Amino acid sequence: MIRLVASDIDGTLIKDSTPDLYPEMADAIRELKKRGILFCAASGRQYESIRNVFRDIKEGIVFIAENGAQIRYQEKDIRLTLMKREYAEAIIRQLREYDGMCDIMVSTPNGGLVESRNKAFVDLLTYGYRNKFTLVDDVLEADAEIIKIAVYQKDSIRELGESVLIPQWGGKVKACMSGDEWVDFMDLSVDKGKALAFIQDYFHISKEETMAFGDNNNDIGMMRAAEESYAVENAREEVKAAAKHVCPSYLEKGVYRVVKDLILV
Repeated sequence: MIRLVASDIDGTLIKDSTPDLYPEMADAIRELKKRGILFCAASGRQYESIRNVFRDIKEGIVFIAENGAQIRYQEKDIRLTLMKREYAEAIIRQLREYDGMCDIMVSTPNGGLVESRNKAFVDLLTYGYRNKFTLVDDVLEADAEIIKIAVYQKDSIRELGESVLIPQWGGKVKACMSGDEWVDFMDLSVDKGKALAFIQDYFHISKEETMAFGDNNNDIGMMRAAEESYAVENAREEVKAAAKHVCPSYLEKGVYRVVKDLILV
């Protein structure tokens, strides 16, 4: 019997960088809760952005934010993983070299810090992701606890990410693609799969009682942590290879279709 359903958001559940959940999925999550099945929203997004997506049904949901660097339940952090300061500072200084081509957001446990004054990027954070953030002149002068650094390039950052940033920082921090337009940097221990395993232990739920959905490289850990794992049809091939099943894409509401069958059993 499934007792835990975990789903990535962007590209899996809904279109990338959009703020709203469709009504059928909201109803399905309500039904899961009635049946005692825990729903977990897992994303590279910050907590406030994820919470906004599920704003009408947020009670009782477990949130894996920042790829697992922050796990929240009932408005409290149940796990928080900070980046090593020396790595965070070095990454930020390197990413500043791509100014004009890329934009950076630094995540803290209480929101984001943004140096960019690129209106399109600021609007994306504000109206697309609905992030909570503060515009600053220098993120390093803020002396905040850093849980993630994210660098964004419109249309695609995959070439820069996979050929330069991820190989350079892999082994020192966790560096991964989060969709085609973002590269995320966290502490080396951070992973959605490890976060899901922590939640399983926290709520005394086994791998065999877990179902997970994903589409991108940062979801592979979740595929391995769940007995019933699903890659959506639009997922990258590596994710499909790691998953037990493939379901329709977010355009066809694939996650809802699988969950609907689960709650009708």
